Amino acid sequence: MKKHKKRRIYRKFFRFIFLLGLIFLLAFFLAGGFTFFAPRTWQHVGDFLPRLAAVLPANQQHDPPKTISVTDRLSRMIFLKRAVDARIDREHYVKLRDIPEDMQNAIIAVEDNRFYSHYGFDVQGIMRATLVNLQYGEVTEGASTITQQLVKNLFLSHEQSFGRKAEELLLSLDMEANYSKSEILELYLNTIYYGSNYYGIGPAAQGYFGKKPQDLKLPEAAMLAGTPNAPSLYSPYVDFMLAKKRQFIVIDAMVRNGYIDETTAESAKIKPLYLATPTD
Repeated sequence: MKKHKKRRIYRKFFRFIFLLGLIFLLAFFLAGGFTFFAPRTWQHVGDFLPRLAAVLPANQQHDPPKTISVTDRLSRMIFLKRAVDARIDREHYVKLRDIPEDMQNAIIAVEDNRFYSHYGFDVQGIMRATLVNLQYGEVTEGASTITQQLVKNLFLSHEQSFGRKAEELLLSLDMEANYSKSEILELYLNTIYYGSNYYGIGPAAQGYFGKKPQDLKLPEAAMLAGTPNAPSLYSPYVDFMLAKKRQFIVIDAMVRNGYIDETTAESAKIKPLYLATPTD
């Protein structure tokens, strides 16, 4: 009898503990506890870790890429903002509010017109880019999203392997989970290569047109937006006529995606461009 009584007491006690645990978890989640598991929550934990040493983005590194340990890769995934901050050139960084909408729209139209509707990886975009490239008979649009290009520019080598593509996809999803679309676009515009040794919209606007980014007009923005596709070819200092042809493609993409009308497009195509004197 005593054994049965003890068992009933133990059962009641464990039921009470279990019920108490359920009540605690319910109250925890109702009070916003879901955010504990959100990716952005963990980014704040990274603020308490030692600051990473500044390093050039991957697209500016010319030496063979160094081998990265699994631990470092995991740390980069978990504390993504910490890793991104270590690779950003703050001296020449330009906020999105200081970049004309024409420049933003031109880049989105020609590089990733579904930027605001995908989550870092766009199967439909791959199909669209293939059709557009076949139409023009050349590679005018890339299949990678802006988010994928950003993580490649910041972190990854040009190695074409399954492992590297898998890492690119994971980092792109991680980027979308931890940054807003505006933040991703801002980072992208500040890290892409515009040719002629200009990395980022600030140096590119100053180098090509002698202007601050906020002073760029539509024809200038369209020409800059055309260079990242093939910077060594489409730099106006390398081949102005080829750069001009690419500018037309960008402007047509803006019309196709509803950013400008035909009249504005035709006016932008015929406006003269005045390049700054190139510096050595």
